[in-house]
Amino acid sequence: MRILHAITSAALVLFPLAVAAQQPAAPPPVAEGIAAVGPGKFAGIMDARVTLSVEAIDKAGRTIVLKDSKGEQSKFVVSDQVKNFDQIKVGDLVVISYSQELLMTLRKGGGQLRERIDSGQQGTAAPGQMPGAFESKEVAFIADVQQVDRKKGTVTLRGALRTVTLKIKDPQQLKLISKGDQVEGVFSEAIAVAVVPAAAKARK
Repeated sequence: MRILHAITSAALVLFPLAVAAQQPAAPPPVAEGIAAVGPGKFAGIMDARVTLSVEAIDKAGRTIVLKDSKGEQSKFVVSDQVKNFDQIKVGDLVVISYSQELLMTLRKGGGQLRERIDSGQQGTAAPGQMPGAFESKEVAFIADVQQVDRKKGTVTLRGALRTVTLKIKDPQQLKLISKGDQVEGVFSEAIAVAVVPAAAKARK
């Protein structure tokens, strides 16, 4: 699955996280299915979780080999900013959690300036703890409806910095949207990485 591969690669280059670095030109995965939650109100939620096992560690080279549920192995370079790298052992689990949420309200007729306001937070494990980190971001925006494709069930929005195409699941709600309208909304994204000791796994 494309999103699982993307978040694994982004997160494992490796603590601090790479939400900011993982900004592809393509729309976010949540754009694939936006549902109507009321007249002119839309929401989309996407959650993913990946668990990988530590197969090998090169402490001198700061590299780690991880295996997924299908048995496929990949090698990653661990950032120097990871202060607790020496605590990772073969057999430990690396758990990556990722989520996206998009909430939008239709503004008929538009008339406002396109805008974008970014905010976010991040954190890492304290010294002496198992490696872990999280990062979240939130983008409040006003975007112009640039195009509505009723056959494909999509709407194209032009924001202050980028243009994205969203798929609207409800065709009746899509009929409410016209070129020249605007949407006001909030897009949020979060990713967290935690290393679970092999001993803890064995106790379960």
